[in-house]
Amino acid sequence: MYDSQPLSVVEVTNTSTTFLETTPTSSSSRGSMHQTDSSLYRNPTGNSLRRFSFRRKATRDSISTHISTWNFSNESHEWQLLREDGAQIQLVYNKSEHIPLKDFAAEIRGGKDIKEFILSALVLLDVQDTSIGDLLEIILRRIKQTNLPHSVGTTLSPSLSVSSATTAMISNTVSSIASGHRENLNIEEIKQAIFVNDRVRILAKTVQATTATETNWTYDQSWLAIMCTSPSILKRHVAIARLKNPCNLGRNCQEARFIVFVLSPMREKGTKNFLETGRTFATIFADIELRAKLLKAATQQEFISIIDKHTDHLMEQQTAVTRTSLPDPFDDINNAAEASKDKIYYFPMPSDICMDLSRRLPHYLSDYYDIFQTHRGPQKVLSTAVFLYFACLLPSIAFGVLNSQATNNQISVPKAVASQCLGGIFFSIFAGQPLIVVMTTAPLTLYVKVIYTLCGWYGLDFRDTYALVGLWNSFFLIIYSIFGVSKIMKWSTRSTEEIFALFVSIAFLVDASRHVYKNFTLTYSTTSCAQYDEYWEKYDTNKSSAIASASELLHSRCSRDSSLLYLLLALGTVWLGTFLYKFKQTPYLTSAKRELLTDYALPVSVIIMSLIGSIFFSEIHLPSFTVNAEQLFTVVRFKSVNIKQIIGTGILGFSLSLLMFLDQNIAGAIVNSPANKLKKGKAFHVDLFVIAILNGLLSLFGLTWMHGALPLSPLHVKALADTEERVEQGHIQSVIVKVRETRLTALISHIFIGMTLLMRHVLKGIPMPVLDGLFLYLALTSLDGNQFFERVTLFFTEQTRS
Repeated sequence: MYDSQPLSVVEVTNTSTTFLETTPTSSSSRGSMHQTDSSLYRNPTGNSLRRFSFRRKATRDSISTHISTWNFSNESHEWQLLREDGAQIQLVYNKSEHIPLKDFAAEIRGGKDIKEFILSALVLLDVQDTSIGDLLEIILRRIKQTNLPHSVGTTLSPSLSVSSATTAMISNTVSSIASGHRENLNIEEIKQAIFVNDRVRILAKTVQATTATETNWTYDQSWLAIMCTSPSILKRHVAIARLKNPCNLGRNCQEARFIVFVLSPMREKGTKNFLETGRTFATIFADIELRAKLLKAATQQEFISIIDKHTDHLMEQQTAVTRTSLPDPFDDINNAAEASKDKIYYFPMPSDICMDLSRRLPHYLSDYYDIFQTHRGPQKVLSTAVFLYFACLLPSIAFGVLNSQATNNQISVPKAVASQCLGGIFFSIFAGQPLIVVMTTAPLTLYVKVIYTLCGWYGLDFRDTYALVGLWNSFFLIIYSIFGVSKIMKWSTRSTEEIFALFVSIAFLVDASRHVYKNFTLTYSTTSCAQYDEYWEKYDTNKSSAIASASELLHSRCSRDSSLLYLLLALGTVWLGTFLYKFKQTPYLTSAKRELLTDYALPVSVIIMSLIGSIFFSEIHLPSFTVNAEQLFTVVRFKSVNIKQIIGTGILGFSLSLLMFLDQNIAGAIVNSPANKLKKGKAFHVDLFVIAILNGLLSLFGLTWMHGALPLSPLHVKALADTEERVEQGHIQSVIVKVRETRLTALISHIFIGMTLLMRHVLKGIPMPVLDGLFLYLALTSLDGNQFFERVTLFFTEQTRS
């Protein structure tokens, strides 16, 4: 069965004629929108809506030819085409056209309608029924009780269910007293006006929003405005229902949470007709932030208050906008624009940094306190800080181990942790975009290894050379930020950024897999294990010779149990983490508890698997970190530096600056993506300047370098975001509603990382396989929402499921 295309606020006009075959249905099933040949429902074990058809697939032998007959109906006065099985062939005319959003500043009627209807509108919260017919009966019954004197009847509870109420009290005609005369609302007549006809249960008049991007467009399926006109309606009525569970209202609205009913008389002037009233309420419901607030409203008064305040704010915004008009050639504005161009031309260097500062400085203080004024703000601060603590601490320890091995312990694990602590605190305080997470990465670790190798070849002091390379790198980064080189990122497309992020995720996967393979090589495929295998083969054939060679095996040990436990802990960490991360898409527990488990997915998985590895399997040896006490902050003296060394380190510093420039700006571009809906502005040049100063200071103390890291930066944004689920072509996708922009999460988490240096014995209890599992978790969760990865998977996806 085809679904009608609802009126869209961004879709172009198109018309089509659809042939429908309808079969006789019982009266009990006519009120439901779900009586179709195939049913859509949520898969409890997955994250998509799957379509299951109960019809046997037609083959050439099984296809039968139906005989159709024509019959003239005296009731409807139209011809009917009937098949022998009782199915009736009908024509349905579908039309979709673009209607503009309501202009509350120019169209005064819009603001008046909101003020008039919202205070007296019928608001139903957490409705359990998902049938349009049942919802309509509830609304008409409430309209009757609202208009009748208070002595008649009793009010209903906000949470309604037709299944739990006595439906026998509902008659086909509901009488109400309105505006001094009697209004007869005929339920059956209104139902017929809402749907195409009695058999084809398709909504006739709807308004729905669409989301258009550069590449495609999708329906906004979380709400739907349904309009109806009937001769029995004498004045306009507006009702808003918030469903307790998402409702499937057709192919283009499979996840509806809000339904707006607009009942209007047949004859009404243009500014008060059903379409204008529906467009007014559709305009405010098109805002995803409003719907997120309405989902959290506990009472009807709070629900109405949120809509009222949102309307006032929208009217202020639209009124404050200056309407553009045709330019006057004699106006002084054009001259001022030319003067400003000349000013930027003569002073190009500080203009980009000044623009970044002008955008971010007004919001600097609010970055510390405005998160506590949002819903669940303190809880988000705590959960995100704990997430960043584990997500930054463990990789910094892992890269510290690699640096320690590459530099003969001149850059040790404690120095890597101290560098992460100081760098994170410095960047969270002085950066323009605090949602970017800075840390050392694998390319920087390889670069340090190259510098140490060159120092060994030419007999140079590593600490002096390392500091000179870092200072040269800072110098070039400062030049880039002053001259606004970051502006070239405007040519960086989303595909380029997502390809880079995908490569970083692949690097995390390769590192974790290489560590597991290395452990199996050292503990599973060893000479001792081969001797044990040979011993047991001899034992099965000749026990006496096997017993004679048993004394030789006492001096060696086969640790295959260690390698198997290593693999189980690594896979267990990533499985538990991803399970909790996706737990919010399951129907278990409540919405708040599911979101809580999702927020703490990473720390819970790391702690549980660390306890399992260090307590329950304490007898099995697992590799862990080596954290020794040492002097962390020692300034480089530059005692043995010559001109050749300065020139050579300048070349290395320039290459390093290109690497940091690319990584930092791509991380910033992904964080500031329009899909994240950040409101406090970008600051590419300020961030680059702060990174330059930070790495210069770290180089003087011989600590590890840092820059904006992937995939931690976009994961930090997701941890602070409120999302809304949408169903697109049978798949559930999360859309960001808003992001809490704050400096507290990174600041608090890196303070905790610094305090970890006082608890070095705790770090030794974290097994290495848990760290590899964390790498796998970060790699897999970063692929969520990566459109390039989703397009690659289409090569391996069934076409009917894509």
